Amino acid sequence: MAGTSFRRSLWPLGAGAFALLLSQGIPHEYGFLELGGLFTLSVYDLVLAMLGLSLGAAVAETRRDLVAIVCTFFGVLVVMLTFFDAIFGVILASPLGEVLYLIAPAAVMLTGASLWLSGRFRQWAVLLAAAVVAFSFSLFVGLDDLGVGLLDFAAGTVVSALWLILAPALVLRQFCGPWLTIPSRIVGSWLIVIGIIVLASLYVPMPLKGTTLPDPSQPDGGAIELQIPEDGSAPMLNGETLDLDGGTGQLAPEDPQAPVIPDKP
Repeated sequence: MAGTSFRRSLWPLGAGAFALLLSQGIPHEYGFLELGGLFTLSVYDLVLAMLGLSLGAAVAETRRDLVAIVCTFFGVLVVMLTFFDAIFGVILASPLGEVLYLIAPAAVMLTGASLWLSGRFRQWAVLLAAAVVAFSFSLFVGLDDLGVGLLDFAAGTVVSALWLILAPALVLRQFCGPWLTIPSRIVGSWLIVIGIIVLASLYVPMPLKGTTLPDPSQPDGGAIELQIPEDGSAPMLNGETLDLDGGTGQLAPEDPQAPVIPDKP
């Protein structure tokens, strides 16, 4: 930790965290670049997948492997955002268009599974996971109202995503060693479970809460409910006891035009 390389690795992580703190701590008008960066952080399941990719990049055997993971993610994301309309049209026309909602949980579970592997198998699996996560994230960005229509917004999403992958990886790589095997597999297990939970939530129907519809069989659509008890007590209107005058069956004199309610024989 006293080495120069460690202190240098802290700069990207600290700069991003400080910028986020200023963004949320100082009231101001948000620019599109800033909104794009915050949008990335709002896609919670893919943020966790990106952090998993960061761990996979940190435990990569060589620096070239780390660069390959970051470049794969960046390349897929840039290509998708640049030609989003054309690519998305092809996707919708293919069988993949019917299961787009499964891509995000699949990306999370694939990232978690890749962290369980070792050696070259892990490297290839992390590369595949990076491509799938970038593809899934590009769908979120492209289908947003701002999306690819504003270059600043799209650039903000890309920069924020790269920071989530690269900044933690540079710090963790300073402590890279066999001891990271168990933590990486623990994180991988969490990602698999989170992906399963997200997938299951897609099939659970949401509770519907709405106002009660009027009853056409009742006067005024059921808005007025008059109840006359059988024991001869005062009638009730919408659950409230009517103020009757001496039990004569008529409303109080202060309402002379009110209808007369006949006594029960």
